[in-house]
Amino acid sequence: MPVKLFITIDTEEDTWNKYSFDHNPVENVSRLPIIQDIFDRYGAMPTYLVNWPVVADNNARHILAEILAKGRCEIGTHCHPWNTPPFEEKINTYNSRICNLPYELIIKKIETLHKAIVKHFKITPVCFRAGRWGFGSEVARSIHNLGYRVDTSITPFVDWTNEWGHDFSEASTYTYWFDPDDILREKEGGCLLEVPPTIGFYQKNFKLCNSVRKWILKKPLSRYHVLGILDRLRILNFRWLSPEFSSGSDMIRLSKTFIQSGHDFLNLTFHSTSLLPGKSPFIHNQKQLETFFYDVEMFLEFAVNRGMTFLPLCKAVEVAE
Repeated sequence: MPVKLFITIDTEEDTWNKYSFDHNPVENVSRLPIIQDIFDRYGAMPTYLVNWPVVADNNARHILAEILAKGRCEIGTHCHPWNTPPFEEKINTYNSRICNLPYELIIKKIETLHKAIVKHFKITPVCFRAGRWGFGSEVARSIHNLGYRVDTSITPFVDWTNEWGHDFSEASTYTYWFDPDDILREKEGGCLLEVPPTIGFYQKNFKLCNSVRKWILKKPLSRYHVLGILDRLRILNFRWLSPEFSSGSDMIRLSKTFIQSGHDFLNLTFHSTSLLPGKSPFIHNQKQLETFFYDVEMFLEFAVNRGMTFLPLCKAVEVAE
């Protein structure tokens, strides 16, 4: 059976790590046609997970609507609470993760964004990713009540508790059905499907690698130095399937490990802000952007040569059922 490749892009405002109710420009969206042209050449089908500033901007909507009208993408939902109305909370780092807000406010914000997507794009989104990976039971309950089927917010092997998020370090790297009461546990007949970003190790024993990495991260001062040495020695290599964190060759090697481990899907992810140098912490200049595009193309060529099937994220439901 061919491996399925999902491409999920957080499509959002230019102001990285600046929390504001307003003044959230989306100039980076004008660069989407460049990356879309690359996807089109390889037959790839991205899922653009859009947030409120993008949906509220006429030009950004027009760019995305044109791609959508050609059947070359899917539109999903990506909620940044600090710029999604209604604005009832204080702006701070804690509240920048929607999972930390009261349930009543969570669902009002997601519903506001959901209705705007339905109105402007004439589609009903069924895929969701929480901004800053701020997913939890109340967020899951909210999206389920709004008719969503797929979430892609849970990052395996990553613990966000030092940044007011949740600990996903023991989360599955496989797709699984779950209920909002327990977002990390597979449940037969669950109402939501988790399609996690592809995050893992070159080494096949993910459980052992994760245990060693977590143990090192608990140590003071030298922890990152030790991880760097282990990475260079090819003993412990932690990677994301993302051109923001990994080179083309890194992504290919990670993918091969996942496929050999029995995974029948891959989920490549990045932020739209990386398409405009200086708007994300990953791409600072034109040379880095050219490398970014090169890495994406290298990986897509690998995917085509391996006979992978490109799918919008919503199709994960059909595959899983």
